[in-house]
Amino acid sequence: MTGNNKIEEKVLLVAVEFNNQDTKDSLIELEELVKTAGGTTIEKITQNRESIHPTTYVGKGKLNEIREKVLALDITTVVCDDELSPAQLRNLEEALEVKVIDRTTIILDIFAQRAQTKEGIIQVELAQLQYRLTRLVGLGKSLSRLGGGIGTRGPGEKKLETDRRHIRNTISQLSKELKDIKKHRELIREQRKKKKIPVIAIVGYTNAGKSTLLNRLTQADVLEEDKLFATLDPTTRMLELPSGQQVFLTDTVGFIRKLPHHLINAFQGTLEEVRYADIILHVVDSSNHQAQKHIHVVYETLNDLKALDKPIITVYNKQDALDENLILKDFKAQKEVSISALKEEGIAYLLEAIEDILKQQSKQIEKIIPYNEGNILNTIRTYGQIEVEEYKNEGVYIKAYLPVEIYEKVNRI
Repeated sequence: MTGNNKIEEKVLLVAVEFNNQDTKDSLIELEELVKTAGGTTIEKITQNRESIHPTTYVGKGKLNEIREKVLALDITTVVCDDELSPAQLRNLEEALEVKVIDRTTIILDIFAQRAQTKEGIIQVELAQLQYRLTRLVGLGKSLSRLGGGIGTRGPGEKKLETDRRHIRNTISQLSKELKDIKKHRELIREQRKKKKIPVIAIVGYTNAGKSTLLNRLTQADVLEEDKLFATLDPTTRMLELPSGQQVFLTDTVGFIRKLPHHLINAFQGTLEEVRYADIILHVVDSSNHQAQKHIHVVYETLNDLKALDKPIITVYNKQDALDENLILKDFKAQKEVSISALKEEGIAYLLEAIEDILKQQSKQIEKIIPYNEGNILNTIRTYGQIEVEEYKNEGVYIKAYLPVEIYEKVNRI
């Protein structure tokens, strides 16, 4: 027992290596996920196979080895690195006689812990119920054994023990609530659009430093923690660029390899912020030796979200902890910038890159604004990047870059 009267979960990780896939890094990440969820990894077991066993995930011999480890090390939970089918889950539970969960369940569990807003809580519960609904047959005896801990947070044991009809009704109700929230989000998005203020979405692999960057740029006071999925609920803040132009910065949930489709579906409303953004800031943990693979995962997710048509600035973060031998390159990005959000190094270059992209999306205006048109001057200062502002006898001489719609309005004067 631990100090807070919770049973410590002693976890054994299992992975199948097939198609020449290296499971080492995936298991390291899975161990970090387990740690974030509140468990302690005691042992890791890997099996090389041509494919995952359709009924037991691993082969018979390896299953016996796992059973021996479970008994010898007093393991309470076995976590598989891939998504398990109902049959695999049932067969593993019966063979090992301990709680068995998969990578998807771990991620959903962490999300259940992290969700703070009403929208986040509903999204997580919906994803968990959708995922577990298809696995009720496979859960079998495990429902009575899941007394708490990893994999049991969120909708809870009682809901899972009810029949499918009740769960489907709950899913239907949650989906309706999310639709109402989505309408509210769309209304807010329309209000931003009317203000003609560009939106920049911050994306990246989990724990890349997105929240730290948002805090440094906007003093947003978002939780910064060296854990996977430290923040879940999106945050939007206003940023004034050096030119005086204002933009909205929106932080999004971190991506991860094998991100459950149930999560992508449930978080569609939140992730749509990426699709409607004018620029994407892709934050990369440049100190992680898996950074190049993380870049690939992020692009796969952006493709799923149909958001690859946006200008992308790749931000190589954590330069203060960088291995000098690690060379990173993102050929899909319009611009690449190296920074340390923690030490506030390179921020000026990042802001310059943002302004350069916005210039490409704007039109240049060179005009004298009469002194009695102060409202027009304020519009230019709010929405444009001013390069020259000089006071002359007949008015204020302005040379600036403006969004197309603002340009048309100002140029008519």
